[in-house]
Amino acid sequence: MTTLSRRHVLGAGLSAALATSMATGGAAGATAPRKRPLVMGHRGCSALRPEHTLASYAKAIADGADFIEPDLVATKDGFLVARHENAIHETTDVATRPEFAARRVTKVIDGQSITGWFTEDFTLAELKTLRARERLATMRSESHSYDGQFQLVTLEEIADFVAAEAAARGRVIGLIPELKHSTYFSAIGLPLEARFLAQVKASAYLMRAPVIVQSFELANLKALRRELAGLPNIQLMQLVGAPDESPADLAAAGDKRRWRDLLTPTGLAEIAAYAHWLAPATRMLIPLGPDGRLGQPTGLVEAARLAGLLVGTWTFRPENAFLAADFRNAAGETVRNEAGSLAEIRRYLALGLDGFFTDDPALGRQAVDQTA
Repeated sequence: MTTLSRRHVLGAGLSAALATSMATGGAAGATAPRKRPLVMGHRGCSALRPEHTLASYAKAIADGADFIEPDLVATKDGFLVARHENAIHETTDVATRPEFAARRVTKVIDGQSITGWFTEDFTLAELKTLRARERLATMRSESHSYDGQFQLVTLEEIADFVAAEAAARGRVIGLIPELKHSTYFSAIGLPLEARFLAQVKASAYLMRAPVIVQSFELANLKALRRELAGLPNIQLMQLVGAPDESPADLAAAGDKRRWRDLLTPTGLAEIAAYAHWLAPATRMLIPLGPDGRLGQPTGLVEAARLAGLLVGTWTFRPENAFLAADFRNAAGETVRNEAGSLAEIRRYLALGLDGFFTDDPALGRQAVDQTA
């Protein structure tokens, strides 16, 4: 008789657990804290490999991530590619390519003026000539050492790659794609949602594997909730921005509400009507005090659960510069501090999170295993 590992059992049951949650008509009835929160590889394993490359996703999977995250933006010819932003001058070698020098422009995206190169001005074939680079080169030397090795990849390529990894490893691996700047892309004639839905329906893996679609906008998730009816493997995650800022789609529509207005009981009930997850930044769950140390929890986790939502958070990073003062050491701001990162993750896991994003899934997995 074949003996399955604990990890194998977890993976095999993950898709069924998500399907059960969706079958309840939303997150309501499925909001008790998970015994083992989901480890979500933020842009893959972006602490150690250039983000949104197959190398980054491979490292995240090898290190125990339950889900890997492709942020999705559109190309000029309508393909969905994985980049954290449509501006690509920080994460590729495009600035060194003389053939593309004339495409450097200034655009206003979600109210922010940005000068650089943008995916929507390139065909997929042109983007494939570029190579990924580490964004935080002075901080992440291991990742920086891989600069120039890896190409940009499409959602289709990522889905096929994850399907192959799942088959090879004998465990289910989820995808948690983020639709970036939906209102902006719609305004320039490249709406993301229909392209995403078409890709899901074209992929046997995406039609059955756990998928959580995330966005900092509301309207796209509301539309997807209707379109995804009948696909119990897919959930929706409402990301939450800074309290004093407004979601881009609300601002474009003249809606004056800010994120803080959406975190009231009324606002959370509205979110729970279409989303299954709420995912604020870590410091919205436990803020920093004047001394840079963690203060008291805000109660947002409990409020979200009362509304019927699962709760995630973003993003844990292993370098001292990103840690609360409680967990830093004296090695310097840019230095990896694994012990400190583990301690900080465990502090947040004590809130009863259902999942969390981390740049270093190996540390996230270790923290979950130590907490279980």
